[in-house]
Amino acid sequence: MILPEYQLSKEQINRYHEEGYLGPFAVCPPEEMKSILQYIDEKVLPQKSDTVHSKPGDTYINPNAQSRHLDHRIMYDLSTHPAIIDRMASIFGEDLILWRTNLWEKKPGDRETVWHQDGTYWPIEPVLNISAWLAITEATVENSCMEVIPGSHRKHIPLVKNQNDVGWELVPDPKVVDIKKAVKIELKPGEFFLFNERTLHYAGPNHSQKRRLGMAMRVTKPFVRVYSEKLYPGHTCIQIKGEDLFGLNTMGEPPTA
Repeated sequence: MILPEYQLSKEQINRYHEEGYLGPFAVCPPEEMKSILQYIDEKVLPQKSDTVHSKPGDTYINPNAQSRHLDHRIMYDLSTHPAIIDRMASIFGEDLILWRTNLWEKKPGDRETVWHQDGTYWPIEPVLNISAWLAITEATVENSCMEVIPGSHRKHIPLVKNQNDVGWELVPDPKVVDIKKAVKIELKPGEFFLFNERTLHYAGPNHSQKRRLGMAMRVTKPFVRVYSEKLYPGHTCIQIKGEDLFGLNTMGEPPTA
């Protein structure tokens, strides 16, 4: 069941399909997010783990920042907050699995994240996903808020070799990326937006003296196969709403602590 306060209107659902993103919305007020930030800084990011790692070449990704909803109940509860999941269910229906989360940190002076479409790099088939990007700290133009290009999810964009020395080997051809249409999404702590696996998005350099920390939640349908072995050993998906009638994926349970 979708809680009425989080049920999207038909106009909002149509806008998501037309533009490839929707929001912002709020999970909690900024004051409430402060305690979660403190927990992340004390318990999540400093930890070392031999079960989570970034793929070679992604040196800008903190290796302790991937899928921590699998071993921290606070991170799981944040990832599956009804304000997020019920809005996703308004678009995708009520059978949902959470297959990955990512913490994204930009410290002062950190470089840009180039324009890209997430689905290009993901081990899921078919490539069908809805993401939420949640601000743990404030996300502004100065400290590298997300930018999206409305409608870019409905276009085929060819890939070319990345000329940047950080990130993916192949990226969308910048010649066909119309950055004049980009929308900057500034967020207060506790706010999030939804976007499609094919929506072009970007985060500029952090020109400020403030860090930017956000969390992305990746959600798909049970008929999508997630190749967990390509993520890291021991990775599992979690049923977060509805039923799984397909049994395609390696499933796990939420952490208890």
